[in-house]
Amino acid sequence: MSRDAIVAAAQESIQRGSKSFRAASRLFDPVTRERAWLLYAWCRHCDDVADGQVSGFGIGQHAPGNVAGLREQTERAVAGLPVEGTAFEGLKLLLSECPIPSRFLDDHLQGFELDAAGWQPDSEADLITYCYHVAGAVGCMMAVLMGVDPDDQPTLRSAADLGIAFQLSNIARDVREDWAAGRCYLPRQWLEQAGVTQESLFDPDNVTALTAFVGRLVDEVERREERARAGVARLPFRSRLAVLAALRIYGAIGRRVRALGASAWDQRVTVGKGRKLAFVVPSVAEALVRR
Repeated sequence: MSRDAIVAAAQESIQRGSKSFRAASRLFDPVTRERAWLLYAWCRHCDDVADGQVSGFGIGQHAPGNVAGLREQTERAVAGLPVEGTAFEGLKLLLSECPIPSRFLDDHLQGFELDAAGWQPDSEADLITYCYHVAGAVGCMMAVLMGVDPDDQPTLRSAADLGIAFQLSNIARDVREDWAAGRCYLPRQWLEQAGVTQESLFDPDNVTALTAFVGRLVDEVERREERARAGVARLPFRSRLAVLAALRIYGAIGRRVRALGASAWDQRVTVGKGRKLAFVVPSVAEALVRR
């Protein structure tokens, strides 16, 4: 496939799978934007295959065998060998253009392996480790394709913090959807301390505890956002702008869930196009200051 064809397939993937990431990616310079699409397409494909979903939608089943296949194709892409599917063609293309360390690819795949094993965090530290695998590692890869040196540990830590914040917002939003699929990313220790079981999480008597759990998640989102801002200054202007806009968009999801309380899961919380556009103005101002 030609580069244009692979990039077009990646763009189609992000159009189907993530309105928020697509909106933020428009703020990148053209080269970085296309590389972000390529990375997204690989991540989206891996997530869909591991979860048995389509573009992140539907309630599927985790399958360990599927993750093994993803790892095999990813390793072939890293080695520059022939691969199957446009997502892996895109990954191979991306790796030929950007020095993304393979350890981040491996870290990300470990997150899918945890899901496939039916894993649930025991502690808040376990939860943060999981969020690093499924999103923090992606933040590190995004930083590298924006031009961050793969050995720049302080900036990569900030990038990981932002990815973790994004994932915590997603967990807060998707608590009921995950629960319906038999999954729970709330730490067992939280549930035990509140006298709640996974099965009874959405019982009327547990509304107060559930909203408290979500409050704790979003409090951590905000702490991670502030830590992430420390690394934004080291990015080029267009990348600073895109990252700050994404920070505001994803953060708004978590804060909206917290504000809605018990009604947060009556329908999927989203950020409308108008609010996304409104986030650009303060992001421009902050991008000019953080340099």
